[in-house]
Amino acid sequence: MRIFYASATSGNASVPSNLWRSNLYLPLLDLGYEVVEFKYDLGEVFRNLDPSIPHQKTFIEKSRPRLTEALLSQVKAAHTTKSIDLFFSYFYDACVLPQAIDEIRSMGIKTVNWYCNGSYQLHLVQQISPHYDWCLVPEKFRLKDYAAMDAQPIYCQEAANPNVYKPYDVSLEFDVTFLGQKYGDRPTYIHRLIEEGVDVRVWGPNWRDPPRRSLQWLRVLRRAKRTLLGQPWTDIPLDRCGPPLSDEEYVKMYSRSKISLGFSRVAGDHAGGEPIKQVRLRDFEAPMSGAFYMVEYFDELTDFFEPGKEIVCFTDPEDLVEKVRYYLAHDDERERIRHVGLLRARSEHTWHKRFEMVFREMGLI
Repeated sequence: MRIFYASATSGNASVPSNLWRSNLYLPLLDLGYEVVEFKYDLGEVFRNLDPSIPHQKTFIEKSRPRLTEALLSQVKAAHTTKSIDLFFSYFYDACVLPQAIDEIRSMGIKTVNWYCNGSYQLHLVQQISPHYDWCLVPEKFRLKDYAAMDAQPIYCQEAANPNVYKPYDVSLEFDVTFLGQKYGDRPTYIHRLIEEGVDVRVWGPNWRDPPRRSLQWLRVLRRAKRTLLGQPWTDIPLDRCGPPLSDEEYVKMYSRSKISLGFSRVAGDHAGGEPIKQVRLRDFEAPMSGAFYMVEYFDELTDFFEPGKEIVCFTDPEDLVEKVRYYLAHDDERERIRHVGLLRARSEHTWHKRFEMVFREMGLI
């Protein structure tokens, strides 16, 4: 199968990373597919995705037609040289005009879009999603919403690339760590551990410095219906906080930590006010990297890992403190869970297996 692939290297353009290249592009090559990559700098595009923000709308209005023209030119050139079977993208509405997807389909090329922010930013793909043959959707509760917009969703949970996410032979240096952005109630959990004397460290955006309180942030706050910035931005001692890590150091940190944390809530609420939770990329990266993984409980997680056997779940700050204390004091149990979680991730939760599953469902293999 010959695939035309169009995606930024990472979904977060503010943090240098090859996240999606490692997790999407490389597994497609590993599977033996011929992959033609869209040659276009998408970094600035992925920093301007929300047309409700005036300066981003201005950028989108100028950028979208240019990107569309470049995309169609490259797809046509590649398809003329040798037939393209599948157009695979990680696109937002801000990236491409919907009629471009229609034109690609008119060439006899199947089309699919991967998108993993639909839990709270589904509005950013509402225009283009109905124009694809399929949309890969990792948020199970959003499948009906895609169908309601006349899109064709396929449930495809996130995963990890075992050639990138793997254990490292390094010393255990930290008791408890979290790798990721500071927002929502994450500081509450971290602060509670510190209050209880737990040596917890965090790395990622906004832990050392508050985010820029731009119009974009204000809109996010209103959508979330709760104060993402509600925790004081000085409540976590700076000596516990670090900047975003490089991709390699990110993976190594899982091997340097006795306990690695994960949080399931996202930056928004359901219509009734209940917090939105979703399975995260980290939920597969961490176990596959050899972490002892402790994550906020979410029903859908139990479809992929067995709590208490392959990962450990917590429900609130007090439950987290109790379980952290227990597993720091029980090395053998911690090691057993870590090892079983690693085996489960490697055997079932690779992007290679996810792609094989969805390509079969699409009738491509």
